[in-house]
Amino acid sequence: MSGSNGPLYIDSAEAADRFLGTIANARSLALDTEGASFHRYVDRIYLLQLSTEQRHAIIDPLKVDSPQALGVMLESREVEVVFHDADYDLRLLHQDYGWRVTNIFDTRVAAQLLGIKAFGLAALLESFFGVRLDKKHQRADWSMRPLPGDMLEYAAQDTMHLLQLKERLQDALDRKGRLHWAKEEFERLEGTRWSDEGDDTAFMRLKGARDLSRRELAVLRELVAWRDGVAKELDRSTFRVAGNEVLLALAREAPVTQAAIESTKGLSRSVAGRHARVILDAIARGQAVPEADLPKFPRGARWARDPDFEDRAALLKTVRDRHAAELDLDPGVLCPRERLEAIARRNPRSMEELLEVADLRRWQAEVLGEDFLRALRREPPGESPYRE
Repeated sequence: MSGSNGPLYIDSAEAADRFLGTIANARSLALDTEGASFHRYVDRIYLLQLSTEQRHAIIDPLKVDSPQALGVMLESREVEVVFHDADYDLRLLHQDYGWRVTNIFDTRVAAQLLGIKAFGLAALLESFFGVRLDKKHQRADWSMRPLPGDMLEYAAQDTMHLLQLKERLQDALDRKGRLHWAKEEFERLEGTRWSDEGDDTAFMRLKGARDLSRRELAVLRELVAWRDGVAKELDRSTFRVAGNEVLLALAREAPVTQAAIESTKGLSRSVAGRHARVILDAIARGQAVPEADLPKFPRGARWARDPDFEDRAALLKTVRDRHAAELDLDPGVLCPRERLEAIARRNPRSMEELLEVADLRRWQAEVLGEDFLRALRREPPGESPYRE
């Protein structure tokens, strides 16, 4: 345990218990995590950074197995937990510790609901406090040990100003009458958890896979299985073995010689030299799949033919875009496209029916609902509530 002047670096369970005991009564806690998905096959938490109003610390999860006292704080509704861009942090906290964080404030979400265009943490800290974050460690390997002092200092910056930033953003939301918008979004974040998707169809999610024939898709399936197996064995990010574009090219071209494998653009010489034979075998297996067993994409949701759907969606978009301009909000933040389309399909005739649309927020219905319903009835919009 070190860092008498700066953030504490905590690398033992005993030190973690002592520190967490000193902040057990805190009612606000800023939290961030560092993973290593850019470097490792399976991501996990490699650093936990936390700050209260007076104290800052970094817990090393490789040395501190499971800081249960921290989990108690994060799951307590008496403690507000402040993140910037909470989604992935929440997923990792659930994956590694099983924690379900409550009473969340996300400064990224708050900034977007205020219409702030540059809502990254570095941009917000510079804008509000004149603090400039050094970006040189953005893709650092946080799984390495020991971590040099400059990396620890960089990591600590992610939470040191977060509680102050939260106060500024909360005040701004309150002044604009949007605080209840943010609270509704934060409540939805509480359900965020790690999801173990089955790997059987992972190859279909590669960008560009839909452009392949079914035979090429069968080859891609074998190549992805090979690549991911090597990456898992080495505990290395998949793109460091072979990028998706390389696998797509191999699936399309289906080379049959080692020389052709070695000349594949984007495939490193060391990987080609070591794995050319195995790659050829994977391609051959894909080529040998019987016609009846070739993979195919599942059919999307089928909607009853509705000749007016596109017109309704366009009307809703016009309403959304007008309100977004008046509120100085990104249209996608105010109401994303897929939600507009869900409303257009439902074609609600009342506010009650509108609120039945999946994922529509109450605050979105409050802001847009009456004009959405007027648009669907082909009536002119009501008077704007935003005019001075």
